[in-house]
Amino acid sequence: MHLEILTPDKTVFSGNIKSLTVPGTKGPFTILINHAPIISTLDKGLLSLLTDTGLEVIYEIGEGMIEANQNKIMVLAEKIRPAEL
Repeated sequence: MHLEILTPDKTVFSGNIKSLTVPGTKGPFTILINHAPIISTLDKGLLSLLTDTGLEVIYEIGEGMIEANQNKIMVLAEKIRPAEL
């Protein structure tokens, strides 16, 4: 799957991933390969992705939206930064 994470200012991440977990408005959910098409709003919270090389990356995001279709995912967020865990 290919993921792009965008803010109004820049592209934060662009690359291939194995999975993505996001803070949906009605609760967190995970997207895996061949996920059904979806458009959803996102709340503030943690976004976690697993790259195709097995590296886990976690970001803190502001409100936004996600669209996934045919193994292409786009996350648009007002703010995003690496999570401090």
